[in-house]
Amino acid sequence: MSGGGSFSSDQTTLNLAVIGTNTQARVGRTRITSIQGLGIAASTLLIYNVAVVGDAAAGNLVATYKFGTEGLEVYVPGSGILCDQGIAYNLAGAGGSVTLTITGG
Repeated sequence: MSGGGSFSSDQTTLNLAVIGTNTQARVGRTRITSIQGLGIAASTLLIYNVAVVGDAAAGNLVATYKFGTEGLEVYVPGSGILCDQGIAYNLAGAGGSVTLTITGG
């Protein structure tokens, strides 16, 4: 940037491992702006809006994605998927990983 200025961003990534149980990824207000998955056969990704992983249930499920080894690429338009409490997830399958691009917090 000319003039010696710099840019900063609150955008970062979370790498989700295949665990098969509900897992807390982040606490606090967050927006999911993209989701990328690779190499997971017969996978299901569940994303919950919760501050405590024990609260993850159907009532606070914000997204469900099913995909296979062909991968998953979701670019969320607009402001993204809002998780105002935090992000918990359940990623079932065999191998591979999922990366969430997030902003906020």
